[in-house]
Amino acid sequence: MATQILVVDDEQDMLALLKRIITEKTPFDVTVASDPSKVGELLSQNSFAVVITDLKMPRLDGIQVLELVKQHNNGIAVIIMTAYGTIESAIEATRKGAFDYITKPFRKERVLHVLEQALKWRSLQQENTFLRQKLQDKSAFSSLIGNSPAMQRLHGQIDQVARATATILITGESGTGKELVARAIHHHSHRKDKLFTPIDCSTIPESLMESELFGHLRGSFTGALKDKRGLVEETNHGTLFLDEIGDLNPAMQVKLLRLLQEGEYKVVGDTRIRKVDIRFLAATHQNLADKIRKGEFREDLFYRLNVINIHLPPLRERHDDIPLLAHHFLNKYAVLNGKQFQGFTRDAMNFLIQQEWPGNIRELENVVERGVILARGHTITDNDLCMPGAHG
Repeated sequence: MATQILVVDDEQDMLALLKRIITEKTPFDVTVASDPSKVGELLSQNSFAVVITDLKMPRLDGIQVLELVKQHNNGIAVIIMTAYGTIESAIEATRKGAFDYITKPFRKERVLHVLEQALKWRSLQQENTFLRQKLQDKSAFSSLIGNSPAMQRLHGQIDQVARATATILITGESGTGKELVARAIHHHSHRKDKLFTPIDCSTIPESLMESELFGHLRGSFTGALKDKRGLVEETNHGTLFLDEIGDLNPAMQVKLLRLLQEGEYKVVGDTRIRKVDIRFLAATHQNLADKIRKGEFREDLFYRLNVINIHLPPLRERHDDIPLLAHHFLNKYAVLNGKQFQGFTRDAMNFLIQQEWPGNIRELENVVERGVILARGHTITDNDLCMPGAHG
């Protein structure tokens, strides 16, 4: 598809001249607009690489066109056309984001040169955006360490579901990294520039949970001395991660179900219904099917949460990842404690690999941290790791 250029000027002769200059020397597709108020519509219907606009026009001037273009797509290069008497205004436009300006009457060579430079700038912007995205993608997975088949499947699952809108239930034993997975999903989603809010349902008292999630009005209960915004309102357009969802009390399960189904909630002490747009992720180490059978968890809420399930395997099922994880934690805690290490002895690494790790990655991290603190040499030995409570 040919590169698309938009030229905006209220003078038809100027539009015809610029179109002829550009199309005679380039393969570019040129669209002209004599009415600047049509620019917004043209931007939504086309993929322009460069916009060339006159500075002085009725209805919308060149500065307003520039602002409109940048709001639509900051990667479009904007070139301002101006008469000699208004060069100061053109310079001001470059401060506001215009790529460059050309003065009337202009030479054909000047127009083509500035256009060429603008396209080079746009190409560089696109390349930088691509590289930044690659770095962000890499950093999103950097905390999910491991090359085992289980971890490769996990990375594939995250890639597959992150950009969907469905609710995801992350299951797995304590210490397997469920919040890290939730953060990676958020980071790969279309909401990555919005807030990610984790909330641990097991640590907040039942009496405070509703206020914490939905907020409250002053005087709505004893101790409510002022209005409080809830996490739901603060996270609007972002991702809310409900950790240990199995511990949510029955009354809150009803309110959460309505929030998931309708996108609606009420602030404590208020009768108004409020709308919100949130991506929900939830996690649990418990067997929710058992809790449903016991009447402790709503079946309809479970189905709302479990649209997509991601299950994290325990560390004992991915022993191949232990060396990578151990070295990651060694480097982390060596820096934090101002120490330098060459690594683990063979016996120390064998010790780590042979453990069952009922506490999973969290337990492995604690053991390595303890070894870093207690080690006297520059290598972690099995004696540094063999502490009361370690599993042999």
